[in-house]
Amino acid sequence: MAPLVRDLMTSRVVTVRSDEPLSAVVERMTRFGFSALPVVSPSFRLVGMVSLLDVLRFREEHDAEGAEADGRVRVEEIMSPDVLSMSPTANVSVVAQRLRSHGELRVMPVVQGGRLVGVVTRGDLLRHLDLGSLRTGQRRLFGGRDKPEDALFALEQRRRTGPPPVAATPVQEVMTREVITVGSAERVAVAAEVMLHHRHSALPVVDGENRLVGIISEADILADPLAGRSAHTTVNAVMTRAPITVDAGATVGEARALVADRGMRTVPVVDGDRLVGVLSRSDLL
Repeated sequence: MAPLVRDLMTSRVVTVRSDEPLSAVVERMTRFGFSALPVVSPSFRLVGMVSLLDVLRFREEHDAEGAEADGRVRVEEIMSPDVLSMSPTANVSVVAQRLRSHGELRVMPVVQGGRLVGVVTRGDLLRHLDLGSLRTGQRRLFGGRDKPEDALFALEQRRRTGPPPVAATPVQEVMTREVITVGSAERVAVAAEVMLHHRHSALPVVDGENRLVGIISEADILADPLAGRSAHTTVNAVMTRAPITVDAGATVGEARALVADRGMRTVPVVDGDRLVGVLSRSDLL
């Protein structure tokens, strides 16, 4: 029997209220490394979704930066009120199809009686795929699901101290230099386990000389009909070739404009054709 949403959803959910300021969104997303949060009413009814991309696009549109704008604007002003959601008794295959068909959607809220009871992410779907060694990676990351409070605490990220970067800041000052990568000949199962273990939604693909040859994402794996069936499927077979990149000499402002326009979560930073770092949405906030 095919599993139901309730069998793999995460019931311990970080949320934000619609009347809270954007600063609360930025703090919670960067604290836990989330790309989107459900927006709820005081009675925990789902009223929208808000993402780091929403914040970046708001700042780009209004030429707003920093804590002043984040404290003045409320979540309800930038959230998406028309939210796709699923019932806990829905079939997992339906969730997978909806996440595949909506490119920017990575988190699916699970609602029962109008109230938020959990979320399903692309990462949850990856764990569901029969990719052999994934079970080990899941145990290593979460240590089981008996203590959801401990699991949530373990997700807390090391946060950058100091003020947010201004538009003129070089990307080299905010990018991650120690990049986790994968080779094109590696098995998809290994790439998926690395993503789950490090909580990445995508990995740059490099050759033996650290030249960028592609990028593989959760969406690439879930969209391929063979990725969950063959233990021999390679990264080369499903990766996105010629990915959009940011030059090492670019500024944070240029990177923000690119992310706001293209909606990317992970942007490789290159010097020529060689990978020198990666940028995430949270790096730009």
